Amino acid sequence: MEIKVFENAEEIAVAAANLYKELLTEKPDAVLGLATGATPVPTYQKLIKMYENGEISFKDVTTFNLDEYCDLDKNDKNSYYTFMHENLFNSVDIKEENVNFLDGNAADYDAESKRYAEAIKAAGGVDLQLLGIGTNGHIAFNEPADEFTDEAFRVTLTQSTINSNQKYFGDVPMPRYAMTMGIGSIMRSKKILLIATGASKADAIKKLASGEVTPQIPCSILNNHADTIVMVDKAAAELL
Repeated sequence: MEIKVFENAEEIAVAAANLYKELLTEKPDAVLGLATGATPVPTYQKLIKMYENGEISFKDVTTFNLDEYCDLDKNDKNSYYTFMHENLFNSVDIKEENVNFLDGNAADYDAESKRYAEAIKAAGGVDLQLLGIGTNGHIAFNEPADEFTDEAFRVTLTQSTINSNQKYFGDVPMPRYAMTMGIGSIMRSKKILLIATGASKADAIKKLASGEVTPQIPCSILNNHADTIVMVDKAAAELL
């Protein structure tokens, strides 16, 4: 695992976008694992600019998002499906049929997990998985637990996660459950890029960098991945 410290979020976005540019230049039909939330937005903005400038294309790209809320219509303004379209997909030349999400409203969550795993396998596996990190060290919606998860599953969101995300829902209570890609699925990605910005992430980054691997700190599993880059700004790195 390689940790790179940058001055600010803008510098991280440039470096992260360049990593995507290198991959898409070498492999135009790359499979991308994507994340939501505020942290990756600057990177997505840089990728849109690169597309507009003719530097990259998404026409042969396949994407798999990490998670989606349960009990929320996919076209709801707060769904991750909507988030990704508003922040990236609507502004580039990706084909809608190549965009993949977990179904948070699936009738059978185990069957949905198997479907998603098979779809990733059929696509050839994820070439580059983008991750954020929670203040409690969660990646995707894999919360601190007694054991590491494997494939996608329905998770009960912790109060700390709800506290962090409620602001996006305004006065409307946010969902209490989500479908999320499991740790095992994330770890099968060929390359992983984790981005963290702000002092609120400093403790989680310190625990990640300690090298101790425990399901109580879900991100710590990345120490066992063969090709992981962690990009942090100075605020997130202040405890290193």
